[in-house]
Amino acid sequence: MSGVKKIVVIGPESTGKSTLCEQLALHYNTVWVPEYAREYLNKHGSSYTYDDLLTIGKGQVEQEEQFSIQKGKLFIDTDLYIMKVWCEFVFGKCHSWILNTAATRQYDLYLLCNVDLPWVKDELREYPDLKTRKRLYKHYLDIMINQPIPWIDISGTYEERFQKAVSAIESRLK
Repeated sequence: MSGVKKIVVIGPESTGKSTLCEQLALHYNTVWVPEYAREYLNKHGSSYTYDDLLTIGKGQVEQEEQFSIQKGKLFIDTDLYIMKVWCEFVFGKCHSWILNTAATRQYDLYLLCNVDLPWVKDELREYPDLKTRKRLYKHYLDIMINQPIPWIDISGTYEERFQKAVSAIESRLK
């Protein structure tokens, strides 16, 4: 494995994942891996099928691998756990490739973004109601609790989230 420390930022939509990745990459003078689903859906349209989620998952991993050749810290906006949640939440099932590959990916820290930020509408977001967003958050929380990689809950204002993330990175990735 290269000398890169991989920090994944996950959580439901509109929880500040991309903003946090961008802030952290700037702070640590490094790069971040954008969410491939956004690129894919902007290109192919906002409607998607079960099979599209497999294609998106594979694209996310490929994109992550392209960025992983560097040294230092790499911030990753979503991973295959997001594809797992999305498959199960929307379609009630998940591709075995996503499940198997998610179980073998190597990361150093997860930052789980909570749903306490105000909803920001955009053409790709689907669940503006807080009740659904809390249900989705619980799915991510269950995954974090049941996987071996260290993680921290990120909540509060954008600035508080940034400070919590930096603190977690500094204390856990020495």
